[in-house]
Amino acid sequence: MKLWTVAPLDKAEATKLQTEYDLPSIIAMLLQIRGIKTRDEIEDFLYNESVIASPFEIKDMDKAVARVRKAIDSEEFICVYGDYDADGVTSTALLYSYLEAVGANVMYYIPSRETEGYGMNKNAVTLLHQKGVKLIVTVDNGIAANEEIDYAKTLGMDTVVTDHHMPLKTIPNAVAVVDLHQKDCPSRFKQLSGVGVAFKLMMALEGEYCDTDALLDNYADLLSLGTIGDIVDLKGENRVFVKRGLYSLANTDRPGIAALMNASGLKDRELTAGRVSFTLVPRINAVGRLGLSGKSVTLLLTEDDSEAREIAGAMDMDNAERRQIENNIIDDIDEMVRVNPSLVLDKVIVIEGEHWHQGVIGIVASRIKEIYGKPTVIVSTDGEAAKASGRSVEGFPLCDAVAYCADLLTHYGGHPMAVGLSLDRKNIELFRKRINEFASQQQMPFDRLDIACKLNPAMLSVDMVEALEVMQPYGAGNPTPIFGLFQMTIADIIPLSNNKHIKLLLTRNSTRVTAMQFFTSADEFPYKKGEKVDLAVTLDINEYGGSRSVSVIVKSIKSSADDTLALLESLRVYEDFCGGRVPDKSKLAALLPNREEFAVLYRFLRSNGGYGYKTETLVHRLGDRISYGKMRVMLEAMNELGLIVIREGLKQNRITLNDVRGKVDLDSARIIRAIREAIQ
Repeated sequence: MKLWTVAPLDKAEATKLQTEYDLPSIIAMLLQIRGIKTRDEIEDFLYNESVIASPFEIKDMDKAVARVRKAIDSEEFICVYGDYDADGVTSTALLYSYLEAVGANVMYYIPSRETEGYGMNKNAVTLLHQKGVKLIVTVDNGIAANEEIDYAKTLGMDTVVTDHHMPLKTIPNAVAVVDLHQKDCPSRFKQLSGVGVAFKLMMALEGEYCDTDALLDNYADLLSLGTIGDIVDLKGENRVFVKRGLYSLANTDRPGIAALMNASGLKDRELTAGRVSFTLVPRINAVGRLGLSGKSVTLLLTEDDSEAREIAGAMDMDNAERRQIENNIIDDIDEMVRVNPSLVLDKVIVIEGEHWHQGVIGIVASRIKEIYGKPTVIVSTDGEAAKASGRSVEGFPLCDAVAYCADLLTHYGGHPMAVGLSLDRKNIELFRKRINEFASQQQMPFDRLDIACKLNPAMLSVDMVEALEVMQPYGAGNPTPIFGLFQMTIADIIPLSNNKHIKLLLTRNSTRVTAMQFFTSADEFPYKKGEKVDLAVTLDINEYGGSRSVSVIVKSIKSSADDTLALLESLRVYEDFCGGRVPDKSKLAALLPNREEFAVLYRFLRSNGGYGYKTETLVHRLGDRISYGKMRVMLEAMNELGLIVIREGLKQNRITLNDVRGKVDLDSARIIRAIREAIQ
């Protein structure tokens, strides 16, 4: 469950933008909401496809260019040292292919995620020295490689760092450190991915007469893949890279990219940043997650069609394997939560498992975070050692939370929204307690569903949706707009595709709207005809039989009577109490049910043969008379006393009634007695 929020809209300012810049009203509203208000900002956002700032704005770029040019001129052996994810792989392919094209003596190196981990390592540096490398140029890594760069120097090797991650306290002693996040770096745009920084180095190597347009024509496909893959904000220069890149990808002359698009089902389909993100990027990442990143670089560089098809097919199989591994871990966690619901009651969820694949646990953490709306850390144990990956909700600095536990960890790093860490197995439980101790000292945010604006359903039209195309490409920093259709009455619920999906017929006043809710069967849908619901939707154009219509896709749905903030606050009081944290006494007292409320809930469950939907929807089913936290207390008491059996997992929830004869003293339940004692 997420907190539904609607972005504040200044209608007067939106109208001014619409009039002054001759914009469709929906575009003016979205620009105003997203803070894009001046002529320069609007023109850059909507229309810029080639203007990129000078690379020499970036600190040390002149030093990097001088050292790389010296290596090219002297025919020194250069190694482009990359990383195993989509950003690192595309950075490597981009800079390697450029250096090779200008006559450099160059190789590339991608460390194994499984055996070497992220970034430079001394064994790799030794290997490169043995091969005769004189200059290492890092891409998408290096800013934290102080020891490795010093070691390379003792072997007579120079290093140029190009990176986009946050520097540590000590900057590496490299010939040049090209990282926009250095405090004294004067560059204006700071949100480049690793491949974006590598492209800036290419621009600088081209010199004062650099033809940026020509470089984009040649490399925008790789640029866009890495930029989308690294989930950096699609604003400013990143937006230019992706706009140009989507066109280049659709018209690519790289056999590897063409083969990958064909294998992933994108051939002849309209390319969007979203489709690239969910089809091409996972296939590139899957290879790295399973330990074979070199295949990705080979695919991007090959000029052989048959080799491209072979590698793309293998990557497709790797991606399928990755999905299966991911689903197996999700199934494991589903069963663990069903057996032990307290696993997900903490403010920060920490779940451990034996031999879970370390390359996949980050994706799993993201999925668990989405389900429960809480920061999540997934830990994989192997003997006495453990590695973990975490994902956060907006507003909770997971990197700070992990740093709070530093004395328990052998390694850690990351940023506010994602972390990686290592620790001894014996410290996992203490880590769980410590990271939740940190969370208890914070004002924990709720995971949000951000709605761009409410829409009057009468506004929906093909023209309006077509106007939205100018806002693309969508991605981080410029999300696909989610619109709110509020106070809609359900007129009909129609199963589709053997009840895999449903079509909803909705009305408000005299306006009728058809909406699709995918991967929800009619049996799983908790609302009924005639009920009023709020919907969070995305909009698209549907083309069929030569006609075009508006396609409304449901992302989330709730009863119009529901107040998600009240539901979540009530649930938090319940979870704090169950987790041993002491809530405000008055808030805790509000969770104590009376006998009539117990009777209302029990009669409902008995008349419906139990309940098989998300538990929070019970609040609505009972007419919004009982808070969600109180509902949880009642269910826990009834479960404890044997009146019901609750099986709540990641995928399905089920409350089943037991056949109980005789009276049951509800006040005897442990949770009821514990609450009474706590509020006295």
